Amino acid sequence: MTDKLLAGKVALVTGSYRNLGPVTAETLAEYGASVIINDQATAASFRDKVLDAIRSHGVEAAAIEADLSDSAQTRGLAETALATFGHVDILVNNAGPFNMEPYVQLEEKTWDLIINVNLKAVYLLTKALAPQMKANGWGRIVSMCAGSAYIRNHNVYTLAKKGVEVMTESLALELGPEILVNAVAPGQIVESLADIAEFDPTFGDRYTARAPAKRLVTRKEIANIIALLCTPAFAGMTGMTLRVDGGAELPRF
Repeated sequence: MTDKLLAGKVALVTGSYRNLGPVTAETLAEYGASVIINDQATAASFRDKVLDAIRSHGVEAAAIEADLSDSAQTRGLAETALATFGHVDILVNNAGPFNMEPYVQLEEKTWDLIINVNLKAVYLLTKALAPQMKANGWGRIVSMCAGSAYIRNHNVYTLAKKGVEVMTESLALELGPEILVNAVAPGQIVESLADIAEFDPTFGDRYTARAPAKRLVTRKEIANIIALLCTPAFAGMTGMTLRVDGGAELPRF
């Protein structure tokens, strides 16, 4: 079904050594894109497995380690990515640590981490990569929002992800028609239940019960949507945040 619709394109996927990132990177490779993966050096033990998975689809792959909480490293990531294959056509802003501590208990360094990686890095990477996308006449930016953007007790993470939604709309206005900018807002992902359970052990069960679909989404489902947003099937969509949550976030009284 992929038909190599992204053949000849180069994608940069941030935060892609673990969790949703590698699945997204390999899915883009299935569609024919060469892929640059990125994560912190502390995650380097996962890197080679992801590179091998990407290359198994007959495309090129590269890895660039950078800490996106640091502005200089974020800018360096963009520069190195452009130098690696000469162009970046698809930017997937996937990196995004989670936190739901109350504001009055939140340490400033944690605030900086959550805001810088989830939100500021989107701005910095877009600023660095969009000009060459515009010049080449084609670009796609897909950022990770989250179901947390629509609730109010995930605090600084909610703030960051709501910012992603708003920035997506603003960038769509700024960067069209050459560049389409969209976001995906997953609900609870089934493979990531263990992560959220550290904060809220009952969250997965409550979320499933709340969803009309009575199930959680998978990483592969999210990755497929990210890849599809870069194909001609979605050439008429920009500025949108797609909520993929089995209906759990539908407003109700």
